[in-house]
Amino acid sequence: MNTTVDTIVIVVFSAFVLAIGLLFARTGRNLKSFFAGGEAVPWFIGGLSLFMSFFSAGTFVAWGSIAYKHGWVAITIQWTMCIGALVTGLYLAPRWKRTGALTAAEFIRERLGMPVQKTYIFIFTLVSVFIKGSVLYPVARLVSASLDLPLVPCTIGLGLFMIAYTAVGGLWAVMVTDILQFVVLCAAVFILLPLSFDRVGGWNGFTQNVPDDFFNLLNGEYTFGFVLAFIIYHICYIGGNWTMVQRYTSVDSEKSAKKVAYLFAGLYLISPVIWMFPPMIYKAINPALTGLDTENAYLMICKLVLPPGLLGLMLTGMYFSTSASANTALNVVSAVFTNDIYKGMINPAASDKQLILVARTSSWFFGLGMIGIALMVPAAGGIVEVVLSISAISGGPLLAPPLWALFSKRLNSKVTLWVSCTGLAVNLIFKVLAPLLLDFKLSRGMETIVGVGLPLLLLLAYELWARSRGVIAEEYRTYLISREQKRIDNLIEASMEEATEIRRQNRFGLRVIAAALLFTAVMLYILSTFATSGATVTAIIATVVLIATLIPYNASRKIKVEPEVINA
Repeated sequence: MNTTVDTIVIVVFSAFVLAIGLLFARTGRNLKSFFAGGEAVPWFIGGLSLFMSFFSAGTFVAWGSIAYKHGWVAITIQWTMCIGALVTGLYLAPRWKRTGALTAAEFIRERLGMPVQKTYIFIFTLVSVFIKGSVLYPVARLVSASLDLPLVPCTIGLGLFMIAYTAVGGLWAVMVTDILQFVVLCAAVFILLPLSFDRVGGWNGFTQNVPDDFFNLLNGEYTFGFVLAFIIYHICYIGGNWTMVQRYTSVDSEKSAKKVAYLFAGLYLISPVIWMFPPMIYKAINPALTGLDTENAYLMICKLVLPPGLLGLMLTGMYFSTSASANTALNVVSAVFTNDIYKGMINPAASDKQLILVARTSSWFFGLGMIGIALMVPAAGGIVEVVLSISAISGGPLLAPPLWALFSKRLNSKVTLWVSCTGLAVNLIFKVLAPLLLDFKLSRGMETIVGVGLPLLLLLAYELWARSRGVIAEEYRTYLISREQKRIDNLIEASMEEATEIRRQNRFGLRVIAAALLFTAVMLYILSTFATSGATVTAIIATVVLIATLIPYNASRKIKVEPEVINA
């Protein structure tokens, strides 16, 4: 395999992404512009960014491993994300926008009090660093194996690059590169899929060489109970995870917040079918992979069918998708630290310049922690075990109570802490202590059911008890007063100059997206001339990307940055 061309493709795209981060270095004038895009991000940009934030190389490694071993059930599991997003769009996204909070942590402080916020900030930061650190590992492994580079230096180098443009550019830098990553990844997969079918001998060659149960909706340890629990989990995760909430609060209205979630749902209805077929096809080509080697199924099919240059494009898409997920987490963790710890607890009088400096510094601090976690993933049993286990342990206890508080007048701080701590304790007992002391381990399905179901049952039990006694939480009364005061303060603080700067930033972001798509189309045209196979489909996809350039460009032309003159 000629790795020189692939390496050049990765380096060129990476340099372009870093340049995008530098372009946004001066657009973060204050916390609202740096972390929330001035609360005026176009909904379709927010939706695509949300989709990419959910993506990572772990999608190809973890779900690709399940697709290789069990077939269609990998798609079934990912469809639970579509259902979670639909429920979020109907009920949760507009509620988050209505709160007027910059971050989910800010809402938790205002609605449930400072002790709950401090507890959640500590646990959320820890969990985010672990999860996003764990998804850095598989992409480093993919790049390392493909380009014959040492794993540890590769992990560190990719991690440092991942942090750089987030720390410099803020939310718009993350979202612009999200769109570029989405296009690159789609282009790579749409090239890979027909080449994979061609290698296996078409649909008949594929279906005749896989197990009889390969197209079952449920398979192996992924039972109906697991899928049902995963639906509930993804309602909580997509509706309540702090990185997701940022996408709903950064748009201009509740209607736009709904559209963000609906676009995510539509993409997750279609994309799993396209993403998961290549590792399923590789099962028909080489059914011999076992153990952790199944995590390499996606890489193996890529190396088998993609010509030089296009393999580099696929690796770039995988890496970019991972950096999208990790960068969103970095942006939100940094936002929480800067807005809710430094400004809220340490230095309330901090200037905008000080806050931006703290934001960028904290991005580097937490990013280095993610790199450290990535280096430890192999010792923890692989990416599938790490991601699903952390999700099962922490998802329900952390996400369910704040979501409940969006609707409940009765939930208070003491009950929130009690539910969260009880859920975490029970999940840790079943996950860690029971296997060691009692030689007992829950199945994957029961692990998820207990992790998500227990907090919801405890919250429901308290809600029914409080309603029967007519209890209204004191924290809720205080929250109503503070929310109204915040609305008044925002009206007072709003200025024509600030509104003009926000429009200018958003127009600039859309034009950078258009330029990024144009750059991607040119790169694809160049690669099509070098491709030994797949040249035609590569050129066709390049043309589609070129036409898509008009969407953000036309949207940018509709944004007027000059202040309106009101005649007396």
